[in-house]
Amino acid sequence: MGVLAVEAHNTAIVFLELGGIILGLGVLGALALRAGISAIPLYLIAGLAFGQGGILPLATSEEFIAIGAEIGVVLLLLTLGLEYNAGELVSSLRGNARAGLVDIVLNAAPGAIAALLLGWGPVAAVAMAGVTYATSSGITAKVLSDLGWIGNRETPVVLSLLVFEDLAMAVYLPLLTAMLAGVSLMTGAISLGIALGTVTVVLVIALRFGRFIEAFVSSPNNEVLLLKVLGLALLVAGLAQELQVSAAVGAFLVGIALSGELAHEARALLMPLRDLFAAVFFVFFGLQTDPTKIPPVALLALLLALVSIVTKLLTGAYAARRAGIARAGRMRAGIALVPRGEFNIVIAGLAVAAGAHPDLGPLAATYVLILAAFGPLAAKLVEPLLTRPPSSAP
Repeated sequence: MGVLAVEAHNTAIVFLELGGIILGLGVLGALALRAGISAIPLYLIAGLAFGQGGILPLATSEEFIAIGAEIGVVLLLLTLGLEYNAGELVSSLRGNARAGLVDIVLNAAPGAIAALLLGWGPVAAVAMAGVTYATSSGITAKVLSDLGWIGNRETPVVLSLLVFEDLAMAVYLPLLTAMLAGVSLMTGAISLGIALGTVTVVLVIALRFGRFIEAFVSSPNNEVLLLKVLGLALLVAGLAQELQVSAAVGAFLVGIALSGELAHEARALLMPLRDLFAAVFFVFFGLQTDPTKIPPVALLALLLALVSIVTKLLTGAYAARRAGIARAGRMRAGIALVPRGEFNIVIAGLAVAAGAHPDLGPLAATYVLILAAFGPLAAKLVEPLLTRPPSSAP
């Protein structure tokens, strides 16, 4: 009876903690909507408040939140992959390779240089390169939608750069995982080869046999469709993790394999689940970061954020100029690329879990906090200036 009572008490504590966290996230999300900003910074702050060193550390639910965070990563990348199809990815690579390479050079360099100057070593430098490189596709898509930029001429340029970044992540994440694991050069090369082979095989299957995958997954019943898509994504994510390709990349590739109306229906069904578990993911990253370690890196994070704003503006301007877009469109393209969020936290989370450097987590969290909040706000503030008609001379 005593054991049952203890178990009941522990279950009650888990429910109380989870209920409080999820309800609190709902309140924070409502505040973000009212302020017109991304909710990601608020979710990270919530995690900081409930983690070690926070005002109210969690007692028993952290393990459950950790699993929820992993599912959040899978769902984030799955729904992102559903936005594209294999044909779009291949054409994007062909048409925007030069702008994509400029994006890598300009935006990966600040993080890598900062880590090397701080003496964190090459592994942390590779991790920080990813943290400063990748734009938040989720936040950028929301900015484009909220400000009515979807139909603008520069929007395809922005989306093509996001696609290029996502594909770059498919190569980068396995490489980073191998480096963090401290494997030998030969083992790392094998892991990278497996990753590249897996990506290639999935793209070929999606291009040539995608209709068979869609026929297997398709269902007139929403419940069955949701279960098939989610189950397939988790299975492939687990297989990818075993092959050291990264569960996130595996889920992204599943999304790519589905296209057309089926992808649209699946995404609509998955969005509520994605939003719930993605919020849990950002909270979990905050839980892993000691808030007392943020003040020492705050100035560095701000400087890194300022540099990243400039480099993304240059990236957007370069890509849009190559497409023959006017100055206002170039500015909008650059601003749309500024936000950081999902991938940056995924990368930092991998590095923190592997013990790359104790300050990497706080620096990445502060950096993402700044740019996830500033990106949408800057776009909203600049939009009236870019759309203002030229004043006529008296």
